[in-house]
Amino acid sequence: MTITLYGIPNCDTVKKARAWLQERGVEHAFHDFKKQGVPLPQLDAWMRAAGWETLLNRKGTTWRKLDAARQAAVHDAASARELMAAQSSVIKRPVVEHPGGLLVGFDPDEWGRALA
Repeated sequence: MTITLYGIPNCDTVKKARAWLQERGVEHAFHDFKKQGVPLPQLDAWMRAAGWETLLNRKGTTWRKLDAARQAAVHDAASARELMAAQSSVIKRPVVEHPGGLLVGFDPDEWGRALA
């Protein structure tokens, strides 16, 4: 099973997700947004699969630090893509590509069903 986990290594949720995978012996590749950037073809595929509203983390620190005008400018898929491509920290983490589809965020129960 080929699994790729995308995220930021110092993100607490990504740390929990990686530990969850390791505890279960699930092999996976890790793509570090900070070192490797956001792969735009994948971003487009994630947006098609999950929707930009799911991928855009409006609860995170990066979003909250944006000024109100910048936040208001994100109103559709194109504007969300532009922001996520420029500032990977606004992407909800982790994003996991696996043979059965896509997971966004870390929910142990959902992951157990999807990756079992």
